Amino acid sequence: MTVDRYDVVVVGARAAGASTALRLARAGLSVLVVDHGRYGSDTLSTHALMRGGVRQLDRLCVLDAVKAAGTPPIEQVRFAYADGNVGLPVRPTPGVDALYAPRRTVLDRLLVDAAIAAGVEVRYGVDVVGLEHAPGGRVVGVRARTGRGPAESLRARLVVGADGRRSTVARAAGAALRHSGRFGGSGVYGYWSGIPFDGYEWAYRPGATAGFIPTNDGLLCAFAGSTPERVGRGGWTAFWNLLSAASPSMAERLAAGTLESVVRTFPGSPGHLRQAWGPGWALVGDAGSYKDPISSHGLTDALRDAELLSCAALAALRDGDDERTAFDAYEQARDRNALPLLALSDEIVGYRWSAATIRPLTRAMSDAMNALGPSDCGLVNVKAGRIAGSWRQTPA
Repeated sequence: MTVDRYDVVVVGARAAGASTALRLARAGLSVLVVDHGRYGSDTLSTHALMRGGVRQLDRLCVLDAVKAAGTPPIEQVRFAYADGNVGLPVRPTPGVDALYAPRRTVLDRLLVDAAIAAGVEVRYGVDVVGLEHAPGGRVVGVRARTGRGPAESLRARLVVGADGRRSTVARAAGAALRHSGRFGGSGVYGYWSGIPFDGYEWAYRPGATAGFIPTNDGLLCAFAGSTPERVGRGGWTAFWNLLSAASPSMAERLAAGTLESVVRTFPGSPGHLRQAWGPGWALVGDAGSYKDPISSHGLTDALRDAELLSCAALAALRDGDDERTAFDAYEQARDRNALPLLALSDEIVGYRWSAATIRPLTRAMSDAMNALGPSDCGLVNVKAGRIAGSWRQTPA
């Protein structure tokens, strides 16, 4: 059995894991990222970045590459309700000229490429089969296997679980469940070409929701959702019936386009908030904080939390600050940001609202997003246990 030693081993090379690794490597730590998937592969995602997510990509100096990949700027957001429509412009702010919704085949690859350029070692096709523990119980690494090969020990001062809502790291570490949602909405989605668009579009009618999200290659990601009972096994018929129920006009426009993918179905899963850290380990992204995709804020949260975790890890591993103080500050900041949106998205995917009550819910969600201003995406001030300032990294 071979043993490799790093400052940090990150499990998961998607947005949360790659951006965490990128930040830590640029700050001088030795970082290994392992992922069971393939480089550049796709994954379930709404793609939509909100202001905080765009700001994070700007801070990471990756936003220009996202634009260069042909990701269309989103300069308008439209909400369609049973009693009328609302359109809102996306007003430019520092670091955010527009919103963007890159395909994960684009965004995750760009983040991994930037991490590799910063000195991160990345290994794909690797399955983590367990955690390594010191005699006192502290996590000191992972046990990992490539293909059918023997398990090897990958030692680290910190193991970061960025391996999704069914996180192996969270399960092996015994991460406690801090909060669980009551509902999990199901949805059906696909990609269309030939549909004119100029922004995000969200539709809400009793029992059904839908969205249009412009992404790369001139494609439009269209989704429709409802309760797991109504979605059933999903497929084309379920998608079309739900889209037509949520917005007849959106269905009419989509009918003029060309379906460029299979129609995929995702089952409902209630949101959760798990214990964020323990001795030698921490969670980021959906592994620690997951909310229903109806919020379209999961990717933005993952990028924000990657910055918060990186600051805590650097404070503890590089600067010699107290570990508990540093990581408690991370957990408190994460929870303070996550809980309002988790609760509101849970209300929406419960589908118990009416045409009269959905507007206040979506308005409250927008207000909660807007409340996450620039200071809430900044450094963890571990000595004060609070958020402070902003942090823009430039490649070496």
